[in-house]
Amino acid sequence: MEYRNLGSSGVKVSTLCLGAMTFGEADANSFMHNVSCDEPTAHAIMDRALEQGINFIDTADVYGQDGLSERVVGRWIAQRKTRDRIVLATKFRMGMGEGPNSRGGSRYRITRTVEESLTRLQTDRIDLYQTHKDDPDTPVEETLEALAKLVRAGKVRAIGASQYNPARLRESMEASKRLGIPRYDTLQPEYNLYDRAAFEKDLQPVALEHRLGVIPFFGLAKGFLSGKYRKAADIEGRPRAAGLKKYFEGDRGMRILGALDSVSRRTGATPAQVSLAWIMAQPTIAGPIVSVTSVAQLDEIAGAARLKLDREALAELDRASA
Repeated sequence: MEYRNLGSSGVKVSTLCLGAMTFGEADANSFMHNVSCDEPTAHAIMDRALEQGINFIDTADVYGQDGLSERVVGRWIAQRKTRDRIVLATKFRMGMGEGPNSRGGSRYRITRTVEESLTRLQTDRIDLYQTHKDDPDTPVEETLEALAKLVRAGKVRAIGASQYNPARLRESMEASKRLGIPRYDTLQPEYNLYDRAAFEKDLQPVALEHRLGVIPFFGLAKGFLSGKYRKAADIEGRPRAAGLKKYFEGDRGMRILGALDSVSRRTGATPAQVSLAWIMAQPTIAGPIVSVTSVAQLDEIAGAARLKLDREALAELDRASA
């Protein structure tokens, strides 16, 4: 397993980040219903991840009912005594909660949400604490100063931004420099072979300028880039079917799958492994987030970290996805 710097934080992380969004059985009303796994399976997945050299786990306070994902990860850490072997990342959701003090990126809310996450995760520190979407109603200075206080207290080691627009990300970086306080070290955007334009045009330049470590989510485009969906009929009745429909509009999605199949045949890798290896080859990438529901899925995905695509393969994939 290769390890890379997590932005300018001084932390080294595996080139695959294990996403914990699927951990813990979701109730029928949850947005994760039908795409989650029970706690024993989640623990087995994390055990296997460590065996594979994956030392980076990402979760969030809104994954699962009442912070269930964080609780599952926390119980695994406590039972396996793994805290010092992993880089632990979580996020607080800016826009969730009822009432004026249960949402957003205010100093008041951040002070409370970090304590709740620390309790659920059964740890005294979070290695990477991320804002989960921007809060346009709170000045970036207030959010950053609250996060800086957590860093100074040792409760948080580094901070990151998730799903920020370029303007607010630049504003945040400039504010940190002006105030002399910790800056965002990472960025978590949607990025994959199909969903390229928004990141590459507007966010990647900011990441390059400020040496941000990028940890993309939906690296397999909700499963489309694994090659398991070949026609629109394949997604009927599937979890996230509505989010998959766009990949069948026009012929671009099929061109990308064709290129993945071509590279897969030459390399002996699966389309999913090729898709993730392409992301790892891009500038600023620390490692894509991968979410699985079984040890077998993880074993396949882990092969992406051992796959090095040559120039010809990268060029073929770039052309198909342009």
